[in-house]
Amino acid sequence: MQIRDGFEMLWLEEICPQNEQLVFALLGFLFLDCCISTHRVDVSSRAAVTVVLCERKHLVGHGLHGFSGNSGAGRVIDTAGPITVCLGVDYIVSLTRHALTHLNTVYEHAYVEGVNSQPRFMAKIAVTDGMAEDAVLRLRDAGHEVDLSPEKLEGFHAVVIRSATKMTGQAIAAAPSLRLIGRAGVGVDNIDLEAATNAGILVCNTPGSSTQSVVELTIGHLLASTRHIPTADRDLRGGKWTKKALKGTELSGKRIGFLGFGRIAQGVGRVARAIGMELHAYDPYLPEDIARDQHCTLHSDVHDVFKLCTHIAVHCNLTDETHHLVNAETLEMMPGIGADGTACGNHLVSCARGGIVNEDDALLALENGTLSSCALDVFEVEPVGNHPLVQHENFHGTPHIGAATQEAQARIGFEMADLLIDFFAGKTPNSVVNRAVLE
Repeated sequence: MQIRDGFEMLWLEEICPQNEQLVFALLGFLFLDCCISTHRVDVSSRAAVTVVLCERKHLVGHGLHGFSGNSGAGRVIDTAGPITVCLGVDYIVSLTRHALTHLNTVYEHAYVEGVNSQPRFMAKIAVTDGMAEDAVLRLRDAGHEVDLSPEKLEGFHAVVIRSATKMTGQAIAAAPSLRLIGRAGVGVDNIDLEAATNAGILVCNTPGSSTQSVVELTIGHLLASTRHIPTADRDLRGGKWTKKALKGTELSGKRIGFLGFGRIAQGVGRVARAIGMELHAYDPYLPEDIARDQHCTLHSDVHDVFKLCTHIAVHCNLTDETHHLVNAETLEMMPGIGADGTACGNHLVSCARGGIVNEDDALLALENGTLSSCALDVFEVEPVGNHPLVQHENFHGTPHIGAATQEAQARIGFEMADLLIDFFAGKTPNSVVNRAVLE
């Protein structure tokens, strides 16, 4: 007998070492899917099976996939992982008298309270824009079929997309079997939410997995902007030693204004505050106490943020409300003088969604000196092509790589895999975007 966490751990053989039929019968309940056809379990399997005698009232199967017995004798203990089973001690005792009967009728009486006792649903899942290999294996190990290069979505029960795939109303209508659209990432502006909702399809994303990666990229762009790192690199590659022309400014002592103050903005804010920046934000959907806990001043008017801050970081979703929120009018409000009195200029960074920044207006602001630098990871049209903004000497950018780190991609893949496994096991994912489908 072993003791762990206050429970008595018993091997099945210790319960009934002289009654092999009872062992097989009990294992028949615990391993219903693998022994129903033969009513026998390989002896090697028994050595790995433990049960917990919890206050000597219930026998609990740990880490086992199976179903409980009849007449309400069993109940589900934990459905977060493989189904575990609880059988009353009295019921176990009765098995010694009726072992042969139960060997013949175990499947007929099998059920799980509150859970469909039919075989688990094995879904066909389409992955259009790639997925971490280990995450794909996790889905396949759970019994689901995964297609990494689907030609069409008809016949699939779920699809996993990134920003490259557009789930339009037409695409949704062409896939009537879809039950879930999984956005491996945060933004869902490439999904027709109304069409998905009308079709009864859940849309889920992975909001937390890429947070740290986008935070670090944003900070990288801020530092690159204020210290002229891209310009210095280009000059060096061109054989120029432009040391005297590349005098930058510090982030410390300056005000940074956030458009949207969710997970990513708060992460950037913590780093910025550690550097010595003063935090301001516009987010009409954020409770004031959250901003206060982050030592950030929350403003009800977006214009106040532009008027106060020399550094603007965009972290909101793209909606009708935020489309071209950053434009010639708002950029002209920026002060150019830091809170510490330094003539640091004005700097804009966006690692959110393309279309929030009016790129034509940003180019104009760079040309007339309103903006000292502009750094974008996202664009209104992607790939961006040869937009004149990209060619400006005080612009630098990246091709939508906010979540493109090994760590983020692994987290996104596993979060999406677990979400899908839970969904097809009958659970409601936590990250449902169109919650109206649940009503």
